[in-house]
Amino acid sequence: MSSSILSFFVTANPPKRLDKALSRDAPVSASLSRSRLRKLIEQGVVRVDGSVATHIDASVSEGQLVEIMIPEIKDIDNFPENIPLNIVYEDDYLIVVNKPVGMVVHPAPGSPNKTLVNALLHHCGDTLSGVGGSKRPGIVHRIDKDTSGLLVSAKSDFAHQFLARQFENHSVERSYQALCFGVPDANDPRLRGVKGVSFEAGNILKVTTNLARHRTNRQKQAVLFGAGRHAITRVRVLENYGSLSSLALIECRLETGRTHQIRVHLAHVGHGLVGDPLYGGRRKIPSKSFSEDIVQEIISFPRQALHAASLGFVHPKSNETLHFEAPLPDDMGDLIKKLS
Repeated sequence: MSSSILSFFVTANPPKRLDKALSRDAPVSASLSRSRLRKLIEQGVVRVDGSVATHIDASVSEGQLVEIMIPEIKDIDNFPENIPLNIVYEDDYLIVVNKPVGMVVHPAPGSPNKTLVNALLHHCGDTLSGVGGSKRPGIVHRIDKDTSGLLVSAKSDFAHQFLARQFENHSVERSYQALCFGVPDANDPRLRGVKGVSFEAGNILKVTTNLARHRTNRQKQAVLFGAGRHAITRVRVLENYGSLSSLALIECRLETGRTHQIRVHLAHVGHGLVGDPLYGGRRKIPSKSFSEDIVQEIISFPRQALHAASLGFVHPKSNETLHFEAPLPDDMGDLIKKLS
């Protein structure tokens, strides 16, 4: 198996532990999480100024040269699996599915099977688009493993390119529904001092920032102003719950589709999503808002309460504008019934 060498220098004021210092300074393009870096250190493939570093708690200094020999990850062979699909629409050019919670979109080292791609290969055979490469046949866009909802996949290269252009031009209509802590109301004066926040007619809260990978936690995205990729989310409150407006059901419309965009933007304005393990934070719910049993259900909700509820785009053949909707999944629906 071949390897590649990643080289970079330690910058000013490095953290005391080697793994933390490398996590901070390793190029974002390398996509190395701290846990991955720890394993590489333990494998003896990390050198600092030419000497092998084998302890994660070793210290480094500004200006030292770090070299990491990164083993090539074995290719994952996609294969068909007979996994039931909730098909919302299908024709010769594309297929729209309602992805369940817990399903990964395409195979990766930690999820080699039971993905949407495996299911699509079984259902569609060899008709899927090859534009995304052999690892992601038919995949035009993605949603997180623990986010449910609508996805469109392409059955031909022509359809893939036609749909991809709409995503690139931000002309695809995408709305999500989510449960968040507090009520992100455009009339809340506290939101008027938050950088990147503006307001539009119809009580719409608009969040405009840049997003990039977090410097110390490679699994997260971070809000930036200047660097990073442009991201715009519009938020509208649909319902609020609890005597003290402790929770809200919101609609989020994406103008851009960056990784974790809704989750990061809601956390940025102080209204993290219920159940979000990365961005939700530890929120104390006022005891008078709900019964103790319901408070425990909110706190223990097992995933980010986020659902891709609607999807609209122009069909690649007919040029007709198609619009699809998917109802909330049972877990979110059941929690909302208890909150109401």
